[in-house]
Amino acid sequence: MNVLLKGAEVYTEEGLKRCDLSICNGRIQFDTAHRAFDKVEDLSGLVLVPGFVDVHVHLREPGFSYKETIKTGSRAAARGGFTAVCAMPNLKPAPSSMEALSQELELIHRDAAVHVYPYGTITKDQSGRGALSDMEELRDYVVGFSDDGKGVQEEETMRQAMERAAALGVPIVAHCEDERELKPGGCIHEGEYARLHNHVGINSASEWKQVQRDIALCEETGCQYHICHVSTKETVELVRQAKKRGLRVTCETGPHYLIYTDMDLQESGAWKMNPPIRSAEDREALLEGINDGTIDCIITDHAPHSQEEKSRGLDGSAFGITGLETVLQAVYSMLVKTGKMSFDRMIACMCINPRKIFGIPGAVTRAEHLREKHAEYYGGITEGALADLTALDLHKECIIDSSSFYSMGKSTLFDGARVQGEVRGTWIAGKKVYPFEA
Repeated sequence: MNVLLKGAEVYTEEGLKRCDLSICNGRIQFDTAHRAFDKVEDLSGLVLVPGFVDVHVHLREPGFSYKETIKTGSRAAARGGFTAVCAMPNLKPAPSSMEALSQELELIHRDAAVHVYPYGTITKDQSGRGALSDMEELRDYVVGFSDDGKGVQEEETMRQAMERAAALGVPIVAHCEDERELKPGGCIHEGEYARLHNHVGINSASEWKQVQRDIALCEETGCQYHICHVSTKETVELVRQAKKRGLRVTCETGPHYLIYTDMDLQESGAWKMNPPIRSAEDREALLEGINDGTIDCIITDHAPHSQEEKSRGLDGSAFGITGLETVLQAVYSMLVKTGKMSFDRMIACMCINPRKIFGIPGAVTRAEHLREKHAEYYGGITEGALADLTALDLHKECIIDSSSFYSMGKSTLFDGARVQGEVRGTWIAGKKVYPFEA
């Protein structure tokens, strides 16, 4: 089907430009003259950007389908403007072998509404210790290796993992958490709020000390190394210095770390995630890192749980919040509109950098293509690129209502917030996947 998209402000390599574009055989064409179209869509008043990519989501299937499924999570992603997501491996069975991963791949093939790229685990059964996963066997079917939810505790285990990942040309994606620094029952940042309300804190050293170790191993092995959900000022500075030394180090953070501090916390499980929301000084360092390019990606760390699991307050609730259906509104309303971040940085961190770092093309779904060079590594929508696109209404005002989420997870910090911005359309290879057909 040949489709004409009319009247949008299109995010091109030269910046925003009002123009028409067509989608022919799944690819973008700017020359729309003298052509017949099967369908015409008027996007006047909207901004058309490369499809969002989230390299850190939890889709919970197989193993925990009472929290989320591939179907519900990927539909939430489509509604949030994402054309691709990378699924973390805290599953049952954990994808540490091809036999285990095949169960997840079958569900993705059957149910995914957007591209879903799985991670394999670093260690057997995602234990964070001991023997490594079947990395050679998994290599052609995963976007990287991660034990997200656990830090790799043993230096020699991480060294061996980085050596093998470097030989395979696949990134190590690390949840950095040194368990020696943790106190039993830690639930929020070890800061002022914890002291005032008698909560056990999680200190910043539990994150940055493991980052410091891993950066040294990255320098030793030459591995591509990506740090999950950065939350501390010390980590930001470690990454900044590693990049100055030319190391293959990248990182991500979530909107909740950029918007809130520990003094915004409430006595509700909705405010409990790992790593925790930290101090005002940490937030300012994260914002500086976003704006100077030290932090590469904005992710949601979409981590749905049942309502009961999130109903036990800060001390007793499970770690994790949902995010796929609120990230545009949160980032645009609370960071871009307030001048804390430019629109260009938002697009770089949510559309462009994730593709470049992880080798994610626009609409290629076969795993063997992931690490090839693609023309889709662009700075904006370009002629001939695969038509993985998102249309945004940046003027639309609305109130976030978690009861309307497609995700099974309803725990969000933004419930009831009055925000600006709405996803009006999501296309994959020119096929409109959101809004969903009735």
